[in-house]
Amino acid sequence: MAVPDSLPHVITLGTAGGPRWWKDHQGTPRFGIATAVVVNGTWYLVDCGQGAGRQASAAGLQMADLGGIFITHMHSDHTVDLPSLLLFGAFELKNTPRGPIPVIGPGDRGKLPPLSPRATTVPAAIAPERPTPGVAGLVEGLLSAYATDCNDRIFDSLAKSPADQFQPREITLPASLGFDPDTNVSPDMEPVEVFRDSNVTVTAVLVSHHPTAPAFAFRFDTAAGSVTISGDTAPCANIVRLARGTDLLLHEAINLDILARQYTDAQMLQATMDHHRRAHTTAAEAGRIAAEAGAHHLALHHLVPTYSPPEAWTEARTTFTGALSIPDDLEIIPFGSTGGPAARRCVSSASAAL
Repeated sequence: MAVPDSLPHVITLGTAGGPRWWKDHQGTPRFGIATAVVVNGTWYLVDCGQGAGRQASAAGLQMADLGGIFITHMHSDHTVDLPSLLLFGAFELKNTPRGPIPVIGPGDRGKLPPLSPRATTVPAAIAPERPTPGVAGLVEGLLSAYATDCNDRIFDSLAKSPADQFQPREITLPASLGFDPDTNVSPDMEPVEVFRDSNVTVTAVLVSHHPTAPAFAFRFDTAAGSVTISGDTAPCANIVRLARGTDLLLHEAINLDILARQYTDAQMLQATMDHHRRAHTTAAEAGRIAAEAGAHHLALHHLVPTYSPPEAWTEARTTFTGALSIPDDLEIIPFGSTGGPAARRCVSSASAAL
């Protein structure tokens, strides 16, 4: 049974992280990371992992009610379904008298990331003339890549242009912050407001997902309560600060031991695991972050690898004594003064509230 629209809640459209087509420990597919925050009938999409548009439709969410798209960082597992939202969503919006939907997220990194010290050769960069675009460059590049499709429909079918229906907005960082994409990816900062409407106020902080920078976590504050979504990050002070007293913290989790077993190329294994250790959070570390922040409810998502046994994720219980959930795709988690773990409802699969 779905919760009423008057109750703010999230829908875990997809709970898998990483550029893979993942399955869980029982062989059931998990869709890519994407979360809908639903407030007063309007929904806000955080990240566009594989299948986000299809999952939003399965959850009964309408494009006409989409209040904004929020991208935590520019990795493909968080953006790969943005093209379908721009292109298919444009058709869903064709009879909707509304302004453009904001697409909010990072700006251009500004330079290529440092080369791994384990490299033995220097690789060729993709698109060297613009190798690290942010959300504005991504939207522009996607529409350019699909120009034949877009122009056929605009000129022949008189469709509305996706360029008029979506508006990229890159988050501007204060110059005084000291951010550097190589050496200082998450300097201590107070949350900055990046969006506001009649339902939500959205604030953001930089998080530590080196070398991907800038990378953000988002917090949605409503009249009834708050939800904080970590994005991809290693433990850092900023996520604790952003999540202070939040009703629900959705935090990424990684199982390093099992993940290492899937690599057969020794050089790639070493370089990739170097990245995972400095850029992600284990379940126990996520629990510690929730405890330090005083979060009321912790839900782990962006699970990597998703086929880890459930006990890998319940290690969060060793560091966090509050409500803990390991949601499946398409679960509903209410938050705020009228919600809470006891009011959780499952849309399509067994609840994993613990």
